[in-house]
Amino acid sequence: MTRTPLRILILGNGAMGTMFSELLGQRYAPAIWYREMEDEQSAALERMAAAADLILFALPAQPHAALARRLAAVMDLDTVCLSIAKGVDESGRTPAEIFAETLGQNRHWGMIYGPMIARDLSAGKVGFGVLAGNSAKARAMVDVFADTPLYLDADDDLVGAAWAVVLKNVYVPLLGAADALELGDNVRGFFIFEAVHELEAIMTDRGGRPATARGPAGMGDLITSATSRSSHHRTIGAELAFGRSDKIASGGEYIRSEGVHTAHRVREHALVARGRYPLFDLACDFLTGPLDLPEALKRYFDQRFARRQS
Repeated sequence: MTRTPLRILILGNGAMGTMFSELLGQRYAPAIWYREMEDEQSAALERMAAAADLILFALPAQPHAALARRLAAVMDLDTVCLSIAKGVDESGRTPAEIFAETLGQNRHWGMIYGPMIARDLSAGKVGFGVLAGNSAKARAMVDVFADTPLYLDADDDLVGAAWAVVLKNVYVPLLGAADALELGDNVRGFFIFEAVHELEAIMTDRGGRPATARGPAGMGDLITSATSRSSHHRTIGAELAFGRSDKIASGGEYIRSEGVHTAHRVREHALVARGRYPLFDLACDFLTGPLDLPEALKRYFDQRFARRQS
């Protein structure tokens, strides 16, 4: 018996959407939808979604809710929706929370997070991640990538994966700033292990598993984003370190500003308790500034290691 080929729809034609289209193109020939098609073809999204077995959200978190509601009205109950968005929407919801509210637990959905820089994967280099799904069917989508350079583990810690990767983007600009200010390799190493330690605690507070903070969605993506030359989040930190904030969007419209947008929404909606995670507080203050970073870092180090002020 011949199986019907999996029908894949990718939402978004940016760097990540294009990369996934190339990654899956030879085997599945995925369809691609993007916002401009709304003007070109009426109800194009609904027609394409109705025929899809797997829908990949390769766009920021902000439009997820509206798109998911549209999809829920037309797509098959067995269709799987996966997101790669690493931010929150204006209400402070992660993609996992948006899917839970708009698609519910009777549908299949999840997220793919980890060290998967688009430029590397498009060049044929390997990437790694975790596919956190709400059902066995969603988690089984790791098989779709079996013949690609993207290596995925399946997991069910939706809360942990979503928050680890979202909050990671708040820490990364701080590391980018430290490198730009030439504070040294020791500072970078300290920030990484301290950030992972705090992420573990935050995951526990939010109901996720602390171990997820040490996996691909947490430590893996944190180190990659903090050291990659093509990391937008790292570059934002360097720009802010020298007071260049005029070109940095904080409205959450673009993937490159997810960390800045997340920091604002965290403070606006009190998503993470202030005072419990000192490095996260410093990172948020830096992103929502202005802040004299060298002076703030000196205070942070003295308080962290209980040094008395002279």
